[in-house]
This record gives sequence, C-alpha cells and structure tokens, in this order.
Amino acid sequence: MSITAARKAEVIKDNAPKAGDTGSPEVQVAILSERIAALTEHFKTHAKDNHSRRGLIKMVSRRRSLLDYLKAKDKDRYAALIAKLGLRR
Repeated sequence: MSITAARKAEVIKDNAPKAGDTGSPEVQVAILSERIAALTEHFKTHAKDNHSRRGLIKMVSRRRSLLDYLKAKDKDRYAALIAKLGLRR
C-alpha cells in the first residue's frame, strides 16, 4: 500500500526545486499522489477496506490543501506541477 523508500527518493529527486528539498509543496504533493495511486490500486481488489479508505480521503484532502496553498502563492509553480503530475484532465 505505501511506496518504497527507493521510489520515494526518486519522486523527491524528480520534483524537488533544489537538491535536498523535501518539504516544498511540489514534493509533498508528488509523494501524496504516489501514495494515492497505490491505494487506488489496492481498492480494486479490496473494495470493502473502509479503514484504508478513510486514510485515502485524508490524503486527498491534504493534497488539495497543499495545491490550494501553492495556487495562492505562485500560480506558475502550481500550473507546472499540475501539468507534470497530470492531476487535471
């Protein structure tokens, strides 16, 4: 259900604005997106897992809050992140 340490390091490296940056909104949103994708796959086989579903809803809410923050602070970074992660269709 969760992502491996190697995959998390790769996501951080791909989305960090500068080396060693793990706290920026871009990195946090990317990590949450990976975890959300993994849980979405989990629910395809475990449809009645309501405890994990609650965690998924919390993660989606947290990602939405971070995206709202980024949109208010810097629209260009927000647009670039949305395009990179493919969150809007």
